[in-house]
Amino acid sequence: MSLALQQQLESSYVMHTFGRSAVDFVGGHGMTLVDDEGREYLDFLAGIGVCCLGHDDPVLSAALHDQVDRLLHVSNYFYIEHRGEVAAMLSKLASGDMAGARAVAEAVRAGDPETAAAAAVPAEDEQVWETFFANSGAEANEGSMKLARLYARRVGNGGNTIVCLRGGFHGRTLETIAATMQDWLQDSFKPLPGGFVACTPNDVDELRAIFDRLGGEICAVMFEPIQGESGVHPLTPEFMRTAAELVHGVGGLLIADEVQTGIFRSGKPFAFQTVGVEPDIMSLAKGIAGGVPCGACMAKREVADVFRPGDHGTTFGGSCLAVAAASAVLAELICGAYDEHAAEVGAYFAEALAGVPHVVEVRGSGLMVGCDVDDTVSDAHDVVAAMLDEGFVINATGAHTLRFLPPLICEREHVDALAAALTKVLS
Repeated sequence: MSLALQQQLESSYVMHTFGRSAVDFVGGHGMTLVDDEGREYLDFLAGIGVCCLGHDDPVLSAALHDQVDRLLHVSNYFYIEHRGEVAAMLSKLASGDMAGARAVAEAVRAGDPETAAAAAVPAEDEQVWETFFANSGAEANEGSMKLARLYARRVGNGGNTIVCLRGGFHGRTLETIAATMQDWLQDSFKPLPGGFVACTPNDVDELRAIFDRLGGEICAVMFEPIQGESGVHPLTPEFMRTAAELVHGVGGLLIADEVQTGIFRSGKPFAFQTVGVEPDIMSLAKGIAGGVPCGACMAKREVADVFRPGDHGTTFGGSCLAVAAASAVLAELICGAYDEHAAEVGAYFAEALAGVPHVVEVRGSGLMVGCDVDDTVSDAHDVVAAMLDEGFVINATGAHTLRFLPPLICEREHVDALAAALTKVLS
């Protein structure tokens, strides 16, 4: 179907919640997207950080075809193939056991479930993380907040207030909008659920003042290690360490929203590992299944065990298709050392952007990169449109901020092509 017909149908029948670029992508391979007229584009957005192995990855495609031919869905009343191995790989990645994660991943790639199960057995002193599988980042964050409040009620300090950061983004449900401290997202949907307090990112003094005022009423601090939707703004190590110290000091929990930063994007399996401040609960989505909807709420075993049957649930979360995809994707990322690759190419990317005319600041970690442009650019969204004309898919998060979330298979030559095109457009 042509772009014109797609636009006609969507204009009539699809809710107008997005301003869409006038392009209809119908195919792709690797870093490349192909539109309905056969034109190719280099993809530096990856479905908003989702398609971490790029497009039409043969391993992911084979896993999906195999699963579709056998079984799509049975519900969480039953055991599901691949779910345990995915949870095991995630746990070992979170605990820093890369050798253990690789042993499970290699067995998964070899199609050897017994060896994978044997490799998944935790060491005696290993921190085990348990996973609840959801469908999206918002659902994963909902699960994280529910778990934090339930932990406070059953074994913690009894508090129910969650400290969140201005400029953050945690989802589009009412609860996650309430946790997203941005007026333009909240005002139209009030009254919102209560129990949230705002703090300025990286303002240690304000954070201390909040704890001095509320103390044990606080059950959790929730943050993105790198705020994505506000323009790729990392939290400082000092702020993250202070948050952990203060919340643990009152018997509460630290929640890391790793929906955009997780799954090797930052140059580590999870962005908290770039700083060394370990959360108690972590939410994941986006890249976890390479394009198939999947989310995850992970928690240290001693925290996760406050959940009992009936406290939380989902119809589609952890479905046969989702965990088959996640198993294939995680195994490829682990065995392919994509943490090192993202760190190396990401550093090259940041350096290349810093040399582009009219770029005044570059931020990020690994292959999660943002840059600000100077006032010669009236609106960065115009730059996005011009780059699309040049054959590049990028994103803007504000009038002077560009964001780049390419597939983790991005190479230096892709970065060089992007920098050349951006130089042309900005000049």
